[in-house]
Amino acid sequence: MRATLASLGAATLLTGALLIAPTATAAPPATLAAPDIPIANVQAHLNQLQTIANNNGGNRAHGRPGYRASLDYIQGRLNAAGYTTSVQSFTSNGATGFNLVADWPGGDPNDILMSGSHLDSVSAGPGINDNGSGSSGLLEVALAVSRTGFQPRKHLRFGWWGAEELGLIGSTFYVNNLPSTERARIKGYLNFDMIGSPNPGYFVYSASGQPAGSITLQRALEGHFAGIGVPTELTSVGGRSDHAAFARSGIPVGGLFTGAEGLKTAAQAQKWGGSSGVAYDRCYHRSCDTISNIDATATDRMSDAIATAIWALAGTPPGPRFENPNDVAIPDLATVESPITVTGVSGNAPATLAVGVDIRHTYQGDLVVDVLAPDGTAYNIHNRTGGSADNIVGTFTVNASSEVANGTWRLRVRDAAAQDVGTINLWSLQLLSFRAS
Repeated sequence: MRATLASLGAATLLTGALLIAPTATAAPPATLAAPDIPIANVQAHLNQLQTIANNNGGNRAHGRPGYRASLDYIQGRLNAAGYTTSVQSFTSNGATGFNLVADWPGGDPNDILMSGSHLDSVSAGPGINDNGSGSSGLLEVALAVSRTGFQPRKHLRFGWWGAEELGLIGSTFYVNNLPSTERARIKGYLNFDMIGSPNPGYFVYSASGQPAGSITLQRALEGHFAGIGVPTELTSVGGRSDHAAFARSGIPVGGLFTGAEGLKTAAQAQKWGGSSGVAYDRCYHRSCDTISNIDATATDRMSDAIATAIWALAGTPPGPRFENPNDVAIPDLATVESPITVTGVSGNAPATLAVGVDIRHTYQGDLVVDVLAPDGTAYNIHNRTGGSADNIVGTFTVNASSEVANGTWRLRVRDAAAQDVGTINLWSLQLLSFRAS
């Protein structure tokens, strides 16, 4: 992250059959849940960047061999995953710099969601948090797009910027050299700069003062944290990172940040843990910004938040959706089933079958919930977790690619403990349109 601005502060009953006839509806399609981003994969990328720095004078700075080796590593992973990549060169401080841009095939070319991260370090050190963390988290999300065969409505584009540490040079060059018609096709830009600080805060870029539409990006970035019960704070990053050139061009922007040289307050330490009165990253722009300077929990949460936002903002193309809205009572210590019959779909179900459930129950920890394919194969989506929390409402992803799509699917709910009862209020199957991965 550039250091020129001030730091940021602060349903069959066991006793008898009860099957309710399903109905197919024209309700809006469910939003596919984003995949979990494996922290081990992100850490593998960070280790690779550390090795690159070790082998190239201890840094990955603009104009140094460590930067180009970092770019080559990321480009190689993206090419192997099916992306169309390009390298854009520019000159700064008498040295050639490079941006890496990667496009995922498909999506509306006139409606682009772009995400980016600067790849360069300062010359003083390897820059593993600043900004190997953002670069690695974003890379793994891009690879998850490929692994899941995600085909969203929007076109997805990813960027890794050079010479950010010298004044946002790479990202500014990219935006300024886009023809106006191309620039107008980018409908939103997400920025990820330092997502693994060792004394982390959980900051989301504020939409205040940013181009119209930025509030949608802000809320999408807040979504994952709301779901896991981690509080966030809004922060104004100003012109401190690579979103700035996009914002100046009127493109809605958003981003995530775990903090740099600013000091964590006592209130922040109380809600997030860590040490008050200590910098979020004591190794900011120093030689100690190594692989040891990364908080794995923060990096994991931030990487999952990136994926959640991209999946939500990019949208999924509608496919056939089948729903059973009929209530099925869940008696105490009983097992019930609710069926849905899928018809008119050729071939197998997708690897990312979206199962929407609305189960009203006074004790989540009592319940075991399975989706049964037409051949009886069970796919578990909830297994007595959640303790005393009420209700199970959400969308779950099931890899059902080995199952023929047509036939009767069933949601099976077993109440495995005494005293609490509930109802299957509604459930649905969304056969989203996905490319084979």
